[in-house]
Amino acid sequence: MRRTRWRRTLAAGAATVALALLAGCGGAPAGPPVLNWYINPDDGGQAEIAQRCSAASNGQYQIAVSVLPRQSAEQRQQLIRRLAANDSSIDIMSIDPPYIPEFAEAKFLAPVPEEVARRTTAGIVNSAKEGASWNGELVTVPFWANTQLLWYRKSQVAGTGLDLSKPVTWDQVVQTAQAKNSIIAAQGIRAESLTVWLNALVEGGGGQIVTNASPQNPEGVQLGLDSPAATKAAEIMKAVSAVGGPGFSTNSEDENSNAFQSGDAMFQVNWPFVWGKVNSAVEEGTVPQSTPDDFGWALYPQTEAGRPSAPPYGGINLGVGAFSRHTDLAYQATECITSTENQKEYFLTNGNPAARISVFTDPDVVQKFPMAPVIAQSLQQAKPRPQTAYYSEVSESIQRTYHPTAGIDPPTVGPATAALIKAVLAKEELL
Repeated sequence: MRRTRWRRTLAAGAATVALALLAGCGGAPAGPPVLNWYINPDDGGQAEIAQRCSAASNGQYQIAVSVLPRQSAEQRQQLIRRLAANDSSIDIMSIDPPYIPEFAEAKFLAPVPEEVARRTTAGIVNSAKEGASWNGELVTVPFWANTQLLWYRKSQVAGTGLDLSKPVTWDQVVQTAQAKNSIIAAQGIRAESLTVWLNALVEGGGGQIVTNASPQNPEGVQLGLDSPAATKAAEIMKAVSAVGGPGFSTNSEDENSNAFQSGDAMFQVNWPFVWGKVNSAVEEGTVPQSTPDDFGWALYPQTEAGRPSAPPYGGINLGVGAFSRHTDLAYQATECITSTENQKEYFLTNGNPAARISVFTDPDVVQKFPMAPVIAQSLQQAKPRPQTAYYSEVSESIQRTYHPTAGIDPPTVGPATAALIKAVLAKEELL
């Protein structure tokens, strides 16, 4: 999901240097095994971790990084195609959690050793453990976890009577924005973020988009889009679109961050990257210090009053390729990559929250990210997107039928979406 974007330096250069160093001279003696780690684009943090873990291995292995495309769907496609050809050069992969069931069902992931599973899940937030698993079994190693908060402008909320020190509902947030003639910045664009939003609302109402994953039989997949929770979710999406501003149907995380930072929106639901973005703007002199000082944060709004919200869960988990020639070393490397020290450093330098709960109370982390305790609580409550081997079909169907949210009919959009998903899985409909 959403990664840091306000700095554009990627790890490609570091990857190229690492590979050149590892190649050496043609006549030189063979060095330690090279583990190829395919990473999502970031601000260079994974490449730095690769260098540290290579050094810490004392010559057991070297890690070379290769950067995947920016969009998670394209990352999935590239990895799936290579693994389908039994590519042995894929040792470690940074995988977006929704695609993990598909990788596991296809037998593209080397089994996680029992001791590795025990060590790498100790002290990990609930959502990261759930998102790293399939059919009750850990199939990947949690690396970093992400979630959305409800961000608000303190000056605009003051005097409205909305108490954000306590859980609030989406209905309350909408009513407050309407009363102030202001905007709620949410992801109304036809993209993966729309599925993320719907899933959080449905789960927050006690429902599920997929109620039976049926991995061996796509026509047996059962859906919960005709439930009261799904209807309520659609009602919220439609209501928010009415106070989402004129560009709501095309607004992504970046547009919403800009609207909130400028003060046009009094609320936004977004990932923690917005905090790093506004502070970078202060350092650059493009916004005053008073802007981040006016930022407030709270838990994701509740779908139903009194029922804990189920915030979005994102992040990255590490999979070891089933065809790797060095699976034992690869799992040793994943333990180094996901160590508490590396998770903390990655949070501080790249802005991507840790999966390990202890990181959120570290004084250095709290100083830089004062909302760290709220992020930790959110990750404990967060729920993964539908865990199914057919996630792409489910998500793309949702994006078709729920967009634009201003035009949906709450009682019928869920059943219509379920019918489309079933038709796609039965190969009766194309997306």
